Amino acid sequence: MATTTPGQNKALLLEAFDTLFNRRDYAAAERFWSDSYIQHSAHIAPGRSGLFDLIRTLPDTLRYENQLIVADGDYVIAHGRFSGNGRAAAWIAADIVRFENGRLAEHWDVLQDEATRAQSASGLPMFGARFPD
Repeated sequence: MATTTPGQNKALLLEAFDTLFNRRDYAAAERFWSDSYIQHSAHIAPGRSGLFDLIRTLPDTLRYENQLIVADGDYVIAHGRFSGNGRAAAWIAADIVRFENGRLAEHWDVLQDEATRAQSASGLPMFGARFPD
């Protein structure tokens, strides 16, 4: 049974997201996601295959950027942006992942459309230091 540190889990999550979402390398991505991966997202079918099948339906322009990542034990939370998703607005996401044996074992998310300057009551961007164009 392999164990990983919080720092290793953060690095694994960033590499896994880049491999699947940005490079669309499904064969390589399989090594990051557990065979028994549990998906809690309301937008994604169960298991690793549900996630991979969803990504296959999205435009090749889909890109993931990370803003912040924190870890505590086997849990990692990543604040990121999914742009090029074929929708009017990018998704801003908080992805919560539980690691087991060095692989992504369970996932929850909170998604919302990225607000423009005109939509932001706070006057601050949701991701980074500037509003989307």
